[in-house]
Amino acid sequence: MKNTVATLLAGTFVTAASPALAQSVEDESPFTGLRAQAVAGYDSTRAGSTVDDDANQDNDQSAEGALYGAAVGYDIDLGSVVIGPEAEFTWSSAKTEFDAGDFEGFGFGNVSADRDLYLGARIGTQVGDRALAYVKGGYSNAKYNIRSNDGTTEFDNDYDVDGWRLGAGVEYAFSQNMFVNAEYRYSNYSEAEVDFDDTLPDSERFGVDLDRHQVVVGVGVRF
Repeated sequence: MKNTVATLLAGTFVTAASPALAQSVEDESPFTGLRAQAVAGYDSTRAGSTVDDDANQDNDQSAEGALYGAAVGYDIDLGSVVIGPEAEFTWSSAKTEFDAGDFEGFGFGNVSADRDLYLGARIGTQVGDRALAYVKGGYSNAKYNIRSNDGTTEFDNDYDVDGWRLGAGVEYAFSQNMFVNAEYRYSNYSEAEVDFDDTLPDSERFGVDLDRHQVVVGVGVRF
């Protein structure tokens, strides 16, 4: 008799708890935890407003191309907002489309983008059950290759530039573990140094003004 009562009580408890457990799983946020994703999109760099030259069209040409890479982040759903740190590493095929021109003070030559490192954070709010609208910001460090000529000497150097990035985007969760997102971001670089590839010490840092615009999409998993 005691065994029968115990069995009935256990069954009643499981039956009563099952809807609550199911509801808990359904209510779990798809925007929390560790995430990793592949990213790809459009990349464009041009001279900033302090050094642009509207009188010479060649000077204001942009370095344009495709970017590709990977990003990781960790989100915390606080109920009203989702917030968390993130990092990204990408490469770019962006380059100028002319062989002779003055790319705003870099000399007579060509500009091509290289790797781009970003460290920052994002904050967003959930829209419906599966979408997240967010803004982001942080530090960006990038490299550019400049092939130039001052009239007597030819140069082929890498420039390491530092600046900041702002962006905004939308993320959609297909499930608790898979998502896609799309975003626009703007970066501005204000300091640079010349990297001499161990042949000479890197140069002293100097001021620059570069504007970078990117439109990217990502596909990722959440752990």
